[in-house]
Amino acid sequence: MPQYRKDGVTRRLCASVHLDDAFAFEVDRDLTGDRLNAIGLTLGINFVALARHARVAVRRREALDRQLAWLGPALVVALLVGLAGLTGSNGSVAQVGLYGPLGILAAGWWLVHRAQSQARAAAQQVFRDPERAERLAPPVEPEAEAWLQEHAYKRANVLPYADAAARTNPFVGSGTAIRKAGVWQPIDVSKPAEAPGGGRLPVIPFDAVDLHTYVARQMEGVAGLDGLRVKNRLYVLGSNAYLLGDLVPDRTRRPSAQIPKQLVQAGLEKPGAGMRTHLCLERVGEGGRIVVSMYLRAILNQPSLTWEVAAYAIPPLSGRFHRVDRLPVAPFDRWWSLVAHATTHTWPELSGALRRIRERRRRRRADARFLKKVRRDITDQHMVYDYGAADSLRERHADWDEAGYAERIDSQDYLYRLQQGVLTATEKFLQDHNVDTSSFDKAQQIISNQTYNIENVSNSNLGNHNQVNHNGPQGSGPSGQQGAGGTPPAKP
Repeated sequence: MPQYRKDGVTRRLCASVHLDDAFAFEVDRDLTGDRLNAIGLTLGINFVALARHARVAVRRREALDRQLAWLGPALVVALLVGLAGLTGSNGSVAQVGLYGPLGILAAGWWLVHRAQSQARAAAQQVFRDPERAERLAPPVEPEAEAWLQEHAYKRANVLPYADAAARTNPFVGSGTAIRKAGVWQPIDVSKPAEAPGGGRLPVIPFDAVDLHTYVARQMEGVAGLDGLRVKNRLYVLGSNAYLLGDLVPDRTRRPSAQIPKQLVQAGLEKPGAGMRTHLCLERVGEGGRIVVSMYLRAILNQPSLTWEVAAYAIPPLSGRFHRVDRLPVAPFDRWWSLVAHATTHTWPELSGALRRIRERRRRRRADARFLKKVRRDITDQHMVYDYGAADSLRERHADWDEAGYAERIDSQDYLYRLQQGVLTATEKFLQDHNVDTSSFDKAQQIISNQTYNIENVSNSNLGNHNQVNHNGPQGSGPSGQQGAGGTPPAKP
């Protein structure tokens, strides 16, 4: 049977930056712009490819505005010349005034038509071409490329989260909370297991790092989820990020996405000030349409063990990213669509070119002044800055109304499998360390009764026993807001 490509969301987003100017400027600013805040998790998106295509789209848009900006004054001059010719009864000058504006409008029409044709061609190529999306656009700056490569899932092992999220949870950008952070039933791990011939087996000592490592290695097999992504990640309160020199080597630059693994282990053994390590389980659904995440942290305080657990889901992309599906491909239909677009957009594009250029310059100057002031305060006043991410690009543009029956059922299946996989792996780990599992069996009965209800989750909130109640709105997380002290969002 035909299968969805794993890079479906990446290709759809790369196509959308060519068709949506606002989205292109947003992506270019977030991924490659000068900033101090961390960015959210990739969650199935190839940031390198997306940044490259966004840069191409932004440059095309800026080039079009510059070209149209030259035509604007020329149009005004031509109209004034024509008016002077008419009032002065000069026929030749009047003809210039008549045909000059028409020629300028025709040039503007051609520029708009060409830019739209290039944008649609690039969008359709990256969306339908089987080659990797990042190969279809030139690289951005080497420094930005290296920073984005750090955020690839296999490398990123730390995430500063915005201080504003500290009261709820550190898992910013993970979507809708299907199960808010809580702890499972405690398990007594002090009692040794019975030996086959009688007596008791000696308990093999272990710590939380050993348990995390074991569960991470076993999860894909015991959960039955091919392609499950498993990673220990240190979550750090944004305003405390500067305390880790490996995370923020330069306090006037954005934080890293990779730190030594010893620090990640330390965040599990002895959590620090707003610094804790979680075992992150991430399952991306078919074509990347839905993402389910479970976050775990083993809490081992002799004689008991428990798991801190939270579960999240991100629905498919919103409808604005489906425009590429509706672009005409038949020769005549494509020609007529481009002609209609150029005809209806030439005057708005021509008349607004200078305004758009001034607005972008104003915004860039304002951002530069803001960052200059913040960096000066950090250096001279030793200001504590919040480096935390407030959301993720994937969460920001998701919409539960786009989730169909299959996505909701798959989400429930993933969550149940993840929960059962953690329980199975924990039981095997305790057995391997000669721990009596009678306490675990009792706790498992209680834990297994918990329900993950994805149905109508967009109109629900979480009540007692971690079940979803359908009596109020449930937001899908922050929407493009930066953490306290961070760079404020700006409309492109």
